[in-house]
Amino acid sequence: MSVRPIAVLLDLDGTLVDTVPLILDSVRYAFHGRARRPTVDEWIAGIGIPLHVQLLPFTDGPDDLEAVVARYRVHQREHHDRMTRAYAGAVEAVQALKRRGHPIAVVTGKPGEPAARTLKHVGLASIVDAVVGSDSCSRHKPDPEPVLLALERVGRSPQDALFVGDSPVDVQAGNAAGVTSVAALWGACTREALLAASPRHLLEHVAALPSLVERLARRCRDKRGGPP
Repeated sequence: MSVRPIAVLLDLDGTLVDTVPLILDSVRYAFHGRARRPTVDEWIAGIGIPLHVQLLPFTDGPDDLEAVVARYRVHQREHHDRMTRAYAGAVEAVQALKRRGHPIAVVTGKPGEPAARTLKHVGLASIVDAVVGSDSCSRHKPDPEPVLLALERVGRSPQDALFVGDSPVDVQAGNAAGVTSVAALWGACTREALLAASPRHLLEHVAALPSLVERLARRCRDKRGGPP
């Protein structure tokens, strides 16, 4: 009996691409000269949450928030290509999954336009079947809405899907949506923080993703009662 391809949902920053240096540099630029600014640990704790939500506690109201966001985005656009790279083995892993017929979706806290730019820059734009960004939904990770929208776009149920992400909110969103949650251990968040979110699987390196997906796809075929 053949194994039906399952949907592979992936976070972007910190999972497929290493943008942590760019993100932290953009935060420093946005808050330059200001008394209130997030520490590195505070920022990493909020990875996966949309930018406006992360920045809000460190600003003085809506107008100030928009000004800080604008400075952040100016710096990020200017330095994006120089400071953005795919993790070693990430492109090859996604290509292998695509060849095997698995639908691929990216579920990110970035808006759609910068997410598309990042995917194009690292050579993944033509491989990904759907992108759900922060401007695609009214609710965001850890809410399940972005994950469920991605499933709708690739035509799979939660029982036939997994979501790989490097932050606790990714794991929480996957669990809330009923998909198999996979914690990516190569990103900025600690193993302890990810374990506290209760992922179903831990993945040490992105190159191991295709073999995990095939194993879970076989399990889906053999046991249809729930997520693998």
